[in-house]
Amino acid sequence: MTKSIEQKLFFNHKPEAVWEYLTNAELMAQWLMPNDFQPVLWHDFQFTTKAYPDLDFDGHVYCKVLEIVPYKKLVYSWKSGPGEGRISVDSIVTWTLVEKDNGTELQLVHSGFKEIANLKLYAAMTDGWMKNIQKIAVLLNDATHGAANV
Repeated sequence: MTKSIEQKLFFNHKPEAVWEYLTNAELMAQWLMPNDFQPVLWHDFQFTTKAYPDLDFDGHVYCKVLEIVPYKKLVYSWKSGPGEGRISVDSIVTWTLVEKDNGTELQLVHSGFKEIANLKLYAAMTDGWMKNIQKIAVLLNDATHGAANV
């Protein structure tokens, strides 16, 4: 059996502004991790951060863009492990943006965690995703993104 992390957060900004933080590598690095993301279908990219050996995580996340619908949906694979070429997490991240109430509801589904083998990492990432998504709200502001929020 597998488990999924599901998070939702509302932003008082248009989808175009929120989308920037999901698809611009420099902006993503501000709220998530350094990366070499490009919003191109089938693009392979990596996130890098510090290692957490107790979570079987060597600090590298190997990803591939699987689906991209501008301003609406972004899907990529998310693979990580303890190192030495071993992958213990083989999962999918799905971002969905829904325009509503003069803003955007951002939905995250991170699916594919093995119920027993990935339990510690799943628990850590459940909190981690919400904390990181909330950073987008802090980074978004009308002065910087006025054109995208009209």
